[in-house]
Amino acid sequence: MAVEFEIQDGVAIITINRPEARNAIDREAALAIEAAVREVNETDEIRCAVITGAGGNFCAGMDLKAFLRGEVVRLPETGFAGVTQAKLTKPFIAAIEGYALAGGFEIMLACDIVVASESAKFGLTEVKRGLVANAGGLVRLPRQMPTKIALEFVLTGDIFPASRLESAGLVNRVVPEGEVLTAALEIARTIANNGPMAVAVSRQVILESGEWPEAEMFERQFQITAPVFASEDAREGASAFAEKRAPVWSGR
Repeated sequence: MAVEFEIQDGVAIITINRPEARNAIDREAALAIEAAVREVNETDEIRCAVITGAGGNFCAGMDLKAFLRGEVVRLPETGFAGVTQAKLTKPFIAAIEGYALAGGFEIMLACDIVVASESAKFGLTEVKRGLVANAGGLVRLPRQMPTKIALEFVLTGDIFPASRLESAGLVNRVVPEGEVLTAALEIARTIANNGPMAVAVSRQVILESGEWPEAEMFERQFQITAPVFASEDAREGASAFAEKRAPVWSGR
């Protein structure tokens, strides 16, 4: 099975399971990840998702042997690995041990939050193979870090430690080797325990507002966020606080 999928306490765990190839993406893996992302999007029970890799690595990018066989790993609607151009409607957390290279790095860029081990290694290595990082590296990276650093990553194709990405703002937490999934699930469960409408709307505003004119940003924000304040969940959150109990969210 190229990809494993499970749900724990409202959190989906997507595990790329090709350790013999450092979890490089072939056609089977791309289709399986696409299906997993679709299930996350469509299942109300799932509030957050974690994507990780089996066997001590995250993902080494496109399986070059599969590429030479003519396998298509960039899917028409969802992009490389069925995720880099997908519409992600829930928060995604990348949990990275070992290598996150080329397309694996670009899967990480598509996620909202990144947890990495102290020994993790990152690189957009496409140029070393005569290829380009067009699954997100060229367009997402300069939006997530200073352009000059992005250019270094893309044009050298070099591999960098987690500390370099943390200092550039690409990694949220660096934890000891072997503790990445635990740390990622801790964040995911915290998110999953919050009001689902509030999480979804907050995420939407943050991801979309960078393109808004400054003169319109509060008006647009209020249009999107106003329904939250009138929701059943807003009343439930206030009631639960007053009654000193855990809220029971309805998503309405």
